[in-house]
Amino acid sequence: MDIWEKLYLSAKPLYKPQEINDFVYANNVVCALESKSGKVYTGYCIEMACGTINLCAERVALLNMLQDSGEMEVKRMIAFRDAPPTGLDGLPCGTCRETLMEFSPKNADTEIMVNYEKRETTTLKEIFPNWWGTIKTNKK
Repeated sequence: MDIWEKLYLSAKPLYKPQEINDFVYANNVVCALESKSGKVYTGYCIEMACGTINLCAERVALLNMLQDSGEMEVKRMIAFRDAPPTGLDGLPCGTCRETLMEFSPKNADTEIMVNYEKRETTTLKEIFPNWWGTIKTNKK
């Protein structure tokens, strides 16, 4: 089993879309990431009627990593709905890209699964090349 299969199989059981109540919907996107130390963390999205409290699966996995280990660096990540990603559907949203970069500028090298079947990946710096924080971090 390669690391991508391990990540996919770690997140897959979390995919069970559900309306928790009239205001909260969850589990329709799931994520697994591998931290710098090699540990795997998972998360699922949670959406609320007010919109401002929504959390993507990627950010939930990041928060689980931080809470469990204090780690901030991510080697690899996969996010998907009912099936592994086959293209742009696996890329993190802008807020998740920003969160990854603010956790650690080293996350620019995070590998992100784009096409699971073909094992095609991209990096965060390829999809987010001009992060504003680079100016700030280069001053140090």
